[in-house]
Amino acid sequence: MSTLQNTSSSSIIFLLTGVPELEAYHTWISIPFCFIYATALSGNSLILFAIITQPSLHEPMYYFLSMLSTADLGLSISTLATMLGIFWFNAREISFNACLTQMFFIKFFTVMESSVLLAMAFDRYVAISNPLRYATILTDIRIAQIGVSIVIRGTVMLTPMVALLKRLTFCSSLVLRHSYCFHPDVMKLSCTDTRINSVVGLTAMISTVGVDSVFILLSYVLIVRTVLSIASPEERKKAFSTCISHIGAVALFYIPLISLSFVHRFAKRAPPYVHTMIANTYLLTPPVMNPIIYSVRTKQIRKALIKVLHSKGI
Repeated sequence: MSTLQNTSSSSIIFLLTGVPELEAYHTWISIPFCFIYATALSGNSLILFAIITQPSLHEPMYYFLSMLSTADLGLSISTLATMLGIFWFNAREISFNACLTQMFFIKFFTVMESSVLLAMAFDRYVAISNPLRYATILTDIRIAQIGVSIVIRGTVMLTPMVALLKRLTFCSSLVLRHSYCFHPDVMKLSCTDTRINSVVGLTAMISTVGVDSVFILLSYVLIVRTVLSIASPEERKKAFSTCISHIGAVALFYIPLISLSFVHRFAKRAPPYVHTMIANTYLLTPPVMNPIIYSVRTKQIRKALIKVLHSKGI
């Protein structure tokens, strides 16, 4: 069996896969994907622009929302070129280094989104449990520190996972199972022992996305306890209603992620296109739906977006 050694890793070319068994329909499949990408890019860009330009949105909650929109934009852009390139031009080839770069940014923006959702959960807890000290606890400097720590955390945790792939050798088959570079896919093509890569990758995801999910759940336990201690039913309803958008964003992030994990583990006999579509859903659902949820559920965002669109004559 021919093997590609580490010394020639820069010359390795992987072949990405569109939607298996549906290649004849790639042109038609590209239509909803184009709409999805256009919605994700325009929606998150509008929210970012509104938060930057509207002084009424210069508050902790909206700063965190701007970070979430940045993560969603990053996720969308990371897969845009390869996915639409396959659907439109059957451009399946991707170099080893380009593959690692794409993989890093997909994982980075995923971890960033998870971290921002945790920060937003903390923001909601402080706003509900200690509203009088909200502005003094979540100052602009502290929010900037949180943002920088999110970037550093993602970089430190994910760099070893991606860098360790350079030590692998690859067999003659270089066909990946998705339309973007997915860490388990690359490992499966290796002829080398990948146990270290698996352990480092699993550790990175557990210590970021896994830990974040636990603390988000803990935050909501504390929020529910605080809300239930409020005497007035109207005040309880008002307090909890401020969390609805965030709960929706958390669900949109974790449900596709959990579904993808279950499909990979327990539905190995499912048609290949099922795995592909769920993997695409996992990456594209949050960037598309988060702007819609926050625009519909948050009055201040809705007003700001209308104001921005009117100022542009739309």
